[in-house]
Amino acid sequence: MTPNAASPSSGPAGPSRRSFLASTAVATAAVAGGMPLLAACGGSDSGSREGTTSGRAADKLLPAYVAGTLARPDLPSKNGSAAGYTGKVDLAALQTSVPHKLGTGAPFTIMSPFWGSPPKGDCAYYKALDAAAGTKVTWQNQDGNTYGQKLGAVLASSSIPDMVVVPGWELVGKIANAVTAKFMDLGPYLAGDKVKKYPNLAAIPSDAWRMGIFGGALRGIPMPSAAATFIVPYYRKDLFDKKGWSVPTSPDEFLSWAKDATSAKAKVYACGDMSWTAFNIFGVRSSGPLGWTIGSDGKLTYRIEQPEYLEALEWSRKLFDAGVVHPDDKARSGDAGQRFTAGQILVFNNDTSAWYGKTAEQAKANPDFRIEGMDIFGPDGGHPTLYASQPATIWSLIRKGASKTTVENALAAADFAAAPYGTKERMLVDYGVEGTHYTVKGGVPVKTDQGNSEVINAWVMLAAPAPYFAHPDYPDVARKQVEWQQRMGAFMKKTSTYGMNIVEPNRYANLSSQFEQLEIDYVRGNKKLSDVQAAISTWKSSGGEKLRDWYKQLLDKNGSGN
Repeated sequence: MTPNAASPSSGPAGPSRRSFLASTAVATAAVAGGMPLLAACGGSDSGSREGTTSGRAADKLLPAYVAGTLARPDLPSKNGSAAGYTGKVDLAALQTSVPHKLGTGAPFTIMSPFWGSPPKGDCAYYKALDAAAGTKVTWQNQDGNTYGQKLGAVLASSSIPDMVVVPGWELVGKIANAVTAKFMDLGPYLAGDKVKKYPNLAAIPSDAWRMGIFGGALRGIPMPSAAATFIVPYYRKDLFDKKGWSVPTSPDEFLSWAKDATSAKAKVYACGDMSWTAFNIFGVRSSGPLGWTIGSDGKLTYRIEQPEYLEALEWSRKLFDAGVVHPDDKARSGDAGQRFTAGQILVFNNDTSAWYGKTAEQAKANPDFRIEGMDIFGPDGGHPTLYASQPATIWSLIRKGASKTTVENALAAADFAAAPYGTKERMLVDYGVEGTHYTVKGGVPVKTDQGNSEVINAWVMLAAPAPYFAHPDYPDVARKQVEWQQRMGAFMKKTSTYGMNIVEPNRYANLSSQFEQLEIDYVRGNKKLSDVQAAISTWKSSGGEKLRDWYKQLLDKNGSGN
């Protein structure tokens, strides 16, 4: 059972963080471009939707936490990591987490991002899940790479599906305000002990539920995320071993190794674009609300004001200038993951799921292939400073005005999707039906071609249990994923806005939208350092200072998240 990860069959367009972040730019550009995204959602009362709810006020809104008692992990969570299961599950002894069907079979619709080719609506996988959960779902799957555009258009319309999956990277512009305007308060169904009707939802950690509070009400059913979730700098261990290379432990060592390893004549380059890893190496905070924090000097600053921000960009540019980055990465064409498996680049960035995805993908095609995660080092080769990820970044929400029957059936589906590891429900969500979607070989489930085409990123988007890794076919990968997060988590800090779901005022919606493209251009040598510095000055004068005051008031009122 492989939770919270794309099936390896979903290919390069699967939900890696690379495609996730790319979609953010699409949504931002759509808002900036004057599309009629959410004109109906602004309104004179939009101010009431801004800000956050935390502390005691948030505690009153949360579901009661009831820890699950089923399969215990071999590697418990530590330093903000996910948990890990490294042993085989006895498939004949799977437990049941939902003793009775909670759905009544009443029909409802779900819109969700989808990476790859969606299966037919009447496919065997969807039928099996509906039968088991007591639901009747009509899926409106949308291309995950352009989901922001579709989401904005749908939320601006008068016709919204009963349930909508909203990823955090799409909460840009007016979409964040639309969540409050268009989706219902689930408190009457889930707050306090009411959640006990849905045992798997009750076992979701409270920090994740807290992120589901929008506009002063519990609206989002969360997909929990480990705090120690960082982009991984992957390297080809098989090729490193063959060449006798040591893994770099500082920015200078990396650049020196990269020059030696690159052979343009042989069409082998050291790496792809390493900007995301550079931000982690130099201790740059992420974008959005997590980019703000109060330092030891008592000052509240945003990520682009950190001296480390320019240092990270400068190092990334050095790699491009040295000619060690693959030309296609410079041109932003093709897929870096495919170049990595082909041996055209030796290091690339991706999310933690690529560890398993690439291992499984290459098992037959290239038995010698070995992928490892390079530990993130600091700017001087010492320990890094890393910033915790939010405890939830994807939510499923139910439209305002939905009938009680619709709400209860949607919650039944979410509860089924949140089943923990080692249960029949989790097995069905992750693998489908035995004999149809998977077979068992050596006690390990292996997807069939039909399973690879149908059992991908649908039900898993509705909700999830506390984060974990488990790969019965490659248990060592699960161990490595957990242990990497635990090592990196030891150097993790929380920003002042950690654990807060903050909706910024609409007037600042596009304030930082230019920086992603500017960073891309600068590291490739298409912009000057003075252009970046000018953009930072413009950011301050065109609203950044006022936004700082707004955040200061928010933190004064709600307290710090760290």
